[in-house]
Amino acid sequence: MTNIGIVLGSTRPGRIGQAVAQWVYDFAAKRTDAAFQLVDIADYGLPLLDEPVPPSMGQYSKEHTQRWAARIAEFDGYVFVTPEYNHGPSAALKNALDYLYAEWNNKAAGFVGYGSAGGTRAVEQLRLIAAELQMATVRSQVALSLFTDFENFSAFKPAAHHEQPLTTMLDQLVAWSQAMKMMREQHHMETYRS
Repeated sequence: MTNIGIVLGSTRPGRIGQAVAQWVYDFAAKRTDAAFQLVDIADYGLPLLDEPVPPSMGQYSKEHTQRWAARIAEFDGYVFVTPEYNHGPSAALKNALDYLYAEWNNKAAGFVGYGSAGGTRAVEQLRLIAAELQMATVRSQVALSLFTDFENFSAFKPAAHHEQPLTTMLDQLVAWSQAMKMMREQHHMETYRS
């Protein structure tokens, strides 16, 4: 079974992203082509990157990094649920991405953004970061507006029209995750035979 992590990219007290991530999970969990799990970066207590060796070396020395790496390694693809702060993703999400390297490689990523401009600028930055981490990002994304999808800018009430782009994004993400999983398995077998 293909495993997809829905990564909640905000740790701010009172965050509205929790409701968004739950909405994505509840919608995705009805599918039969993949297994979906919520991953809340707040649960990992990651300080600002404190590993002495670059993540690309894979020599994680801190317990929090090892826990985070083990969790992320479980998945074949990811949906990043991201707020937009000052035209970019949250520092907490960027930090969580920066902690690891190999665990992200050759996997697929999709995005659900929220903010005054639908989180689109945060997603654009995340696409660049994902590329450097060797993730393939799918084209379709969900853009939720603070003005129309949140009552009083806080209570999440998504418009029904968001279900179609969410479906399309998940379709693309599952297909790419499955293809990249086969690619990773083939590479592993070739490496093992060498």
